[in-house]
Amino acid sequence: MSLTELSGGSTPEPATATETPARPARRTSPFGALLLRLHFYAGILVAPFLVVAALTGLAYTTTPQLDSILYSDQLTVAQVGDRPLPLADQVGAARNAHPEGSITTVQPGEGDRTTRVTFALPELGDKQHTVYVDPYTAQVQGQLTTWFGSTPATTWLDDLHRNLHLGVVGRHYSELAASWLWVLALGGVILWWRRRSASRATARHLLVPDLSAGKGVRRTRGWHATTGIWLTVGLLFLSATGLTWSRYAGANFGAGLDALSARAPEISTSLTTVPDEPAETGGGHHEASGAGGVVESAAFDRVVAAARTAGLDGPVEIAPAAEAGSAWTVTQVDNTWPVAKDRVAVDPAGGQVTARSDFADWPLLAKLSGLGIQAHMGILFGPVNQILLAALALGLLCVIVWGYRMWWQRRPTRADRRALAGTPPPRGGVRGMPLWVLLIGVPVTVAIGWALPLFGITLLAFLVIDVVVGAVSRRRRPAVVPTSPAPAGS
Repeated sequence: MSLTELSGGSTPEPATATETPARPARRTSPFGALLLRLHFYAGILVAPFLVVAALTGLAYTTTPQLDSILYSDQLTVAQVGDRPLPLADQVGAARNAHPEGSITTVQPGEGDRTTRVTFALPELGDKQHTVYVDPYTAQVQGQLTTWFGSTPATTWLDDLHRNLHLGVVGRHYSELAASWLWVLALGGVILWWRRRSASRATARHLLVPDLSAGKGVRRTRGWHATTGIWLTVGLLFLSATGLTWSRYAGANFGAGLDALSARAPEISTSLTTVPDEPAETGGGHHEASGAGGVVESAAFDRVVAAARTAGLDGPVEIAPAAEAGSAWTVTQVDNTWPVAKDRVAVDPAGGQVTARSDFADWPLLAKLSGLGIQAHMGILFGPVNQILLAALALGLLCVIVWGYRMWWQRRPTRADRRALAGTPPPRGGVRGMPLWVLLIGVPVTVAIGWALPLFGITLLAFLVIDVVVGAVSRRRRPAVVPTSPAPAGS
């Protein structure tokens, strides 16, 4: 939520010639005044970043359907056969079509999905070439430049959402939006709760806009606030999960996971005995090349068979060893709920499972982080996840538009004091705070600012600018000269 409670009762609504004089402004507690002013300025200044994040995130929710339209020839087969050909034949076909580079991963095709063979090349950087093979005919159906399995369209929209295609500098926009989103959402809930409690409204009125209010700021505020209440949980989720892979806050989050030993466990790929030569197989395919050098294509069939025997069903990804004499890994890659993320390490020569790591054994924080990222990307619950994210993005856009509309509706309209927008809530919240609140609140705010650096820096900037503007305003304000009372009887 953003810009909730823009008025907050701190400044009276503009009166017209036909209206009765406005009632005196309701006295606001120091905490309410401070929160209202922070919410106002943060909403005005951060909302543009949230608009960009909402629009680009809304576009990203369409990527599964967009991939199906743009890349159906590569991703799916025209006709599903009775049974797939040996994986060695499919990998060999991909190697013939793409002689350069080393194979980093192979995802065997199932149903109408093609087999994906990914090649790494130094000139591609962190991207790869993925060759798509019909698992029933071993015919190559195409090749795409991918990024961790994502198609070019998905990669483009992902970069747009994360950094606006500006690289590292662009990541600051999305981290700034995520850093302030939870502050605006929680602040709006508190302000709306205080207003509704002061008017003795029932809990139902927190979730339903006051439709009896006439046109103007009261009706806009009702839609703005109640919509924000409905979105709060989702917005807090987006803020938290977005921060986990941001540049600065994400690094602090990762350091916290390391300190708590809460990352997903690594799987050992060491082999106690390393054969001098690859095991001989009938067929003798020697085309596949892993990161550690040349390996036989038939090893893919041995490795995937061992993983299936070990209980890894559904979609899997095979990764040849990073160096010679190490085990290959097979990982479940079903990211829809319930997720399947178990992994095994397999000796490619003999087909024995040498190590195992199950998702059920991951630390709780690692599980929550992994699931949160999948839900943020819209793939955890399939189309339902996409719809929920799209609704959150559209709702956030509506809340922001209503917030700016309130700012405009509260502008002075009298001829002697016209303005383009409403005045901000008054200062003085900090000065009225009890000492014990400051002794607790300041260290907590500093700690949050350290954990979320962009939040801390921008909050400090808001405070400095506000203090400077206040000082300048007081200096320009004309001094009030006290007048002596008139003599009695004059």
